[in-house]
Amino acid sequence: MAIELPSPPKVGMVSLGCPKNLVDSERILTKLRSDGYGLSPDYAGADIVLVNTCGFLDSAKEESLDAIGEAIAENGRVIVTGCMGDEADRIRERFPKVLAITGAHQYEAVVGAVHEAAPVPPSPYVDLVPEAGLKLTPRHYSYLKISEGCNHRCSFCIIPSIRGDLVSRRPDAILREAEKLVAAGTRELLVISQDTSAYGLDLRHASYPLKGGGEVRAHMTDLARDLGKLGAWVRLHYVYPYPHVDQVIPLMAEGLVLPYLDIPFQHASPRVLKAMKRPANDAKVLERLAAWRAICPDIAVRSSFVVGFPGETEQDFQYLLDWLDEAQLDRVGAFRFEPVAGAAANALPGAVPDEVKEERYARIMAKTAAISAAKLAAKIGRTLDVIIDVADGEGGATGRSKADAPEIDGEVHLRDAGALAPGDIVRVEIEDADEHDLFGVPLA
Repeated sequence: MAIELPSPPKVGMVSLGCPKNLVDSERILTKLRSDGYGLSPDYAGADIVLVNTCGFLDSAKEESLDAIGEAIAENGRVIVTGCMGDEADRIRERFPKVLAITGAHQYEAVVGAVHEAAPVPPSPYVDLVPEAGLKLTPRHYSYLKISEGCNHRCSFCIIPSIRGDLVSRRPDAILREAEKLVAAGTRELLVISQDTSAYGLDLRHASYPLKGGGEVRAHMTDLARDLGKLGAWVRLHYVYPYPHVDQVIPLMAEGLVLPYLDIPFQHASPRVLKAMKRPANDAKVLERLAAWRAICPDIAVRSSFVVGFPGETEQDFQYLLDWLDEAQLDRVGAFRFEPVAGAAANALPGAVPDEVKEERYARIMAKTAAISAAKLAAKIGRTLDVIIDVADGEGGATGRSKADAPEIDGEVHLRDAGALAPGDIVRVEIEDADEHDLFGVPLA
């Protein structure tokens, strides 16, 4: 007689915010799947909906509250987790029917809440989780979180109050996770944290034994080197320009790590940086950028900047524009300053009017778009490695060069792409460019 297995409860997930939140969502779903839960891609099929919230900016909080409201309306059985978890009273006041609320990276608490709200019928017959865990990103790239929290106290940021001080993962555990991801089909590892350069500081950069022999030190350079030996692209995000970052550039020149650095400069004016409580040595940064490019000419540097910070004058902003002319960064994002509840910057004098923020935002985007267009035009005629993200099956495909992180940077659009599939890495001749993207044809 055939055994009739009980139908497990299904969990739906709404994941908001940064890639670090996405990694948290993947971990939660992996644990729930291993506990026997099914997954639902929509509200209708879910017994429980998890909303992993973002609480960095007030606008992000409103987006999170809207997502909670939608989940309540569409499903009714909702558990909230993530960065807004520390504002449980605000959430419950607006949505009293929420079943449970937990904070950022409280995996056990949110999993426990799901178990309580929708217990899984016991079944000894089903093993539901692949060894690499469950992913919310495409199969060919994966975010690899190496630490939680941050030791900085930037005046505009409340991340330390939400996620705490730096807590680094053991490097041997990170490498084991990376090995499983690569074995499961990952072609690109995106290393993320709040402060990648500080990795291992809390572990006193101790060394840990590896399963197959040898050891690895809890330090960004050593971890990057060992990740680079796994055969996948390794991309470093959220790298503060500490002096030891210079040690990573030779790894890029050797091909172990992608020639790409995501550095959150935030501004260039020493006066504004001081008010932000961030390092303020713009001249030295320019010297180091030149030194990095001398070692690794193809290095791509991306950054983000805040315009309209309290007290920012027209002179400060023009200083930033002039600095960008010298720095010639490859990829730039800009944000209008937005007060965040609990941030020290809210009390600073000299609030910049919204119309001035908009005008400065438009100017910095025009400036950086012109720099990007010139840099991309210089790549016409070159042959670049491209990882495929989307293939339409009719000869068209879209991918990214080593200078492009998914979702935040540009793309490479291909013609005559044949039978390429997501995850393929191909040589592409670049034929054209615009302000943000490249256009080319794969080489046989």
